[in-house]
Amino acid sequence: MDPVAVVVAVSVLAALAFAIVAVLRLESPWLQPIAIGRAVLQLGLLSLVLTGVLADGVWVGVFLAVMVGAATAVVLRRARLPWRDAPRLAGVLLVAAAVPMTVVFATGALPLEPRYLLAVGGIVVGSTMTVSSLMGRSLAAALVTGRDEIEGWLALGATPRTAALRAVRTAASTALIPSTDQTRTTGIVTLPGAFVGAVFAGSPPLEAAGFQLIVLASILAAGAICVAALGWLLGAPTQLPDGGADAGTAARPGRHYSK
Repeated sequence: MDPVAVVVAVSVLAALAFAIVAVLRLESPWLQPIAIGRAVLQLGLLSLVLTGVLADGVWVGVFLAVMVGAATAVVLRRARLPWRDAPRLAGVLLVAAAVPMTVVFATGALPLEPRYLLAVGGIVVGSTMTVSSLMGRSLAAALVTGRDEIEGWLALGATPRTAALRAVRTAASTALIPSTDQTRTTGIVTLPGAFVGAVFAGSPPLEAAGFQLIVLASILAAGAICVAALGWLLGAPTQLPDGGADAGTAARPGRHYSK
């Protein structure tokens, strides 16, 4: 692979994404090229450290912990949650990733080796970040659109958690759509990265397909755990977003609502 050609291709594609978003006057068009720039930096650093990390299970654990921390920060920002929720959110992401990984390695589906731990763990942690961000934002939107119904349930004496249950279920279903669709269309619409990477690395196609199935199943299980935990943590809000400045803020648990 020619490094110069890679730089040229990435630069052109980043410029194209920026131009389209800017012309359409979408939110923050500079986020696309910045994201590319960060990816370049982060992948460069990752390439430098992976040689040592892959040989030591302790460093793999440290690396995954850093990933969970970074994912937590992204979800807090995207869902507009207060930073005091960071420990609980990090716990949700950690448990959601740990459960399917425990199943995978305990059943012997993959050998408990640093390289597999990092590969599966990194993909699953990334998926929990996406699902959690979607859950937080979708829940805020569902609380706005379902405000009248929720306040009607409250007027009838329902608890905040019961009144918001429909909004929570809607948000959870929305958050699971990308990972579900990715799994349903694998091999037909998409060629997933884990499969392609394993084939390019020299693995037989059937072995690569097995690894990809493990990854997809882990992503689905982790996503389900995420929406269940976040639905419980955020499903009894103290107040409803008013559709204005705080409409993107995820619900907060508490005892009362305010208009």
